[in-house]
Amino acid sequence: MIGRRTVAAFLATSLLFGGTFVAAKGGLEFFPPLLFVALRFDIAAVALIAYVLLTHSRADLIPRTRGDLGGIVATGLFAIGLTNALLFVGQQYVTSGVAAIIASLNPILTPVLAAVLLADERLSARGAVGMAVGLVGVALVANPDPSAFGAGGLLGEGIMLVSAVCGALGSVLIRRADADLSSTVRTAWGLPLAAVVTHGLSLAAGESPAAITWTPGALLALAYVALLAGAVAYIAYFGLIDEVGAIRANLAFYVVPLVATLGGWALLGETISGLAVAGFLVVFAGFAIIGSESFARPGLRETLPGRLLASESLRSLDDAYATDGGSDPADDRPASDCRIDGDGPGCPADD
Repeated sequence: MIGRRTVAAFLATSLLFGGTFVAAKGGLEFFPPLLFVALRFDIAAVALIAYVLLTHSRADLIPRTRGDLGGIVATGLFAIGLTNALLFVGQQYVTSGVAAIIASLNPILTPVLAAVLLADERLSARGAVGMAVGLVGVALVANPDPSAFGAGGLLGEGIMLVSAVCGALGSVLIRRADADLSSTVRTAWGLPLAAVVTHGLSLAAGESPAAITWTPGALLALAYVALLAGAVAYIAYFGLIDEVGAIRANLAFYVVPLVATLGGWALLGETISGLAVAGFLVVFAGFAIIGSESFARPGLRETLPGRLLASESLRSLDDAYATDGGSDPADDRPASDCRIDGDGPGCPADD
């Protein structure tokens, strides 16, 4: 069954990534966008590398297989580097509402890419309906002015869309790589790669450190996106991909616009309309549709994220990993299935 650690990772991913929109909106007043992202990765890389050096043995830190290297490249280049570089650049041209809607295409794009690149992840009709309902709810929460889509120009909207594609592609490629490295160690290797990529893009774009305005607000925004929405959130997110698969992990991005909307209300004085409240309810209805097949199963009644993550509609045949990182070769298929379906073959009877 889905454990508390997995539910906690889902909530941490949603909350911390959701706050990124608020921090980025404030931080872009003080930083050039690509340099902002690059500095974010510099700080996050130092923090996460220090963490893994203190908590992992030397043997656990060394990439040894092609899968390890593939997972590092997928993490650093696509899931972290290009996704965030394009996100911060795109937010210069579009409103936060438009940005939230486009970023929330991630859960829709992921199963499409997974169907092409993975043999073990498929989306059922129930899951597709639930995702579509959730996306409608996201649109209601963001509640953008229809003219805003044109006001930002096709350039900004196109950049945001490519960002969402890079994020979905990165998560699927991570799953496909099937690395032996733990997700935390893989992310610690990926962050320096992302920093190199974004510093290179910043230099190519002609950005200069002299353009930075160092204020307490700038430092606060940088600290948030680097440490909380960076190191901590990446540990939660990539661990979630390892445990439940790319499709279900990226459902956290449905919650991101909700968090961003509430954060804008609490910290930036933005208002929440009645339409946004209705959107919240529609999003939860989408979650309920996706997770409805597993509502009656023991141990899954406590939390909606638990029901969602355990949903049979989104279950991959290569089930949730038991540990932080790659699969344990000692695990066999029936034992893995029992974590999702307690009535499956080979599973112990309930007491």
